[in-house]
Amino acid sequence: MNKKFAIAVHGGAGTILRSLMTPDKEKRYTEALADAIAAGYDILKRGGTSVDAVEAAVTSLENFPLFNAGRGSVFTNKGTHEMDASVMDGKTLEAGAVSGISNVQNPIQLARLVKDKSGHVFLCGKEAEHFARLMDLPFQPNEYFFEEGRYKQWLEVKDSETYQLDHTIRDEKKFGTVGAVAMDMNGNLAAATSTGGMTNKRFGRIGDTPIIGSGTYANNNTCAISCTGHGEYFMRAVVAYDISCLIEYKGLSLKEACDYVVKDKLVKFGGEGGLIAIDRHGNIELPFNSEGMYRGWKTENERTEIRIYE
Repeated sequence: MNKKFAIAVHGGAGTILRSLMTPDKEKRYTEALADAIAAGYDILKRGGTSVDAVEAAVTSLENFPLFNAGRGSVFTNKGTHEMDASVMDGKTLEAGAVSGISNVQNPIQLARLVKDKSGHVFLCGKEAEHFARLMDLPFQPNEYFFEEGRYKQWLEVKDSETYQLDHTIRDEKKFGTVGAVAMDMNGNLAAATSTGGMTNKRFGRIGDTPIIGSGTYANNNTCAISCTGHGEYFMRAVVAYDISCLIEYKGLSLKEACDYVVKDKLVKFGGEGGLIAIDRHGNIELPFNSEGMYRGWKTENERTEIRIYE
């Protein structure tokens, strides 16, 4: 047992304009990130697993309505909510994911049960909701997921063909995904990610969040990653797995691998966003190529650190 442990969380990346960030809003975001870190850290401190820690941290973020996941999910073209989530255990490489689900209070908890109880990795839509009911997970009515700001965003674009990233004015782009990565006292890594997707999304669109290797990946030999960004690019670049591969096959450090993928490869073909990462030595990286990323981290016996901008 190495006794060293750490956790990092994110609440989305993008063009988070300082001009729109009121002190009250900043305080609420900061407190929500701190609560999520505390939820995961307390599990790690008691000797709990990294998988339990990332699930608890993401559950906390899903319950906070200002993040586009769980309770605060954006509206689809039909005025509904379709949520995606995934979790991966770096020790066993077991993973669970769900996409296009509605009314499940905490999608990350369903992803965890897919990993643990279904015999599968990825479930979607109504059948995934059926599995959630068999597992006795809590469901909520549509009103629970209603958030005024998200609704106004949707009203702006609902009669058009365009989708919007999670944002409030035309030139502000925010990729509202939440996630967590952790290393427990046994040196085991885990990652978890959850999202409500894009405002006005159509045709059952799914992003990188539930796709193992794109939005989420964990491997004890290398690192654990949770991504947030324009999902189409993160899927095409297989971002999370790419970072793991650069460490495993090329011998890059976590920082070198993260900087190369996020600040070079993604930028070259227009992929905006960021990610949080932890390697098997407990190093943490939180790179992004957008204006900001809601993020925070805590290592054993250190104080909680929270940032929004560079």
